[in-house]
Amino acid sequence: MKALFLDNDGVICLFSNWGSRAKKRKAIPGYDDIEQGKRPLDALFDNFDKKAIKVLNEILEETGAEIIVSSDWRRHADLEELGEYYLAQGVSKAPIGTTKMVEHFDIPDGFPFHRFYQYEQERSLEILDWLSEHPEVTHWVAVDDLDMSSNNREWGLDNFVWTPQDTEGIKQTGKKQQIIDFLT
Repeated sequence: MKALFLDNDGVICLFSNWGSRAKKRKAIPGYDDIEQGKRPLDALFDNFDKKAIKVLNEILEETGAEIIVSSDWRRHADLEELGEYYLAQGVSKAPIGTTKMVEHFDIPDGFPFHRFYQYEQERSLEILDWLSEHPEVTHWVAVDDLDMSSNNREWGLDNFVWTPQDTEGIKQTGKKQQIIDFLT
């Protein structure tokens, strides 16, 4: 199996999309009075960028990879809801899994935590934990706007593509090919 660990914000939900959930919520009468868990799924999240989704779909088609959500969005919806949202936003396939939050598994003894890299380190550990539980994975890549690369970092990921431009995300020149290279 080929696994694509996917962050959303800064990768497929870009700067120009941020805040779109607020607009969707305003269009729903009495949104704030709707019980949590019963609010419309579409209003929970910002929209995905259409061009970024086109690139993602091309990657999925060419590689046959499965999506594993590593985004913090997994805090706000379960896998089924995330899948429903991905499909509604035009992604060609729903994610098959999410990484566990770092507080739900044992961190290796002596792990060199550094507060400056807390989010990057936690996300790296979450991905490595998922991989340890899925030996069927033959190829994988993590795509994120947090820099989790192994460049001069003992905790970083080797199979990583960084999307530092939150206005471009996965559409950045060369990113598609970098992702495909890890998955083939």
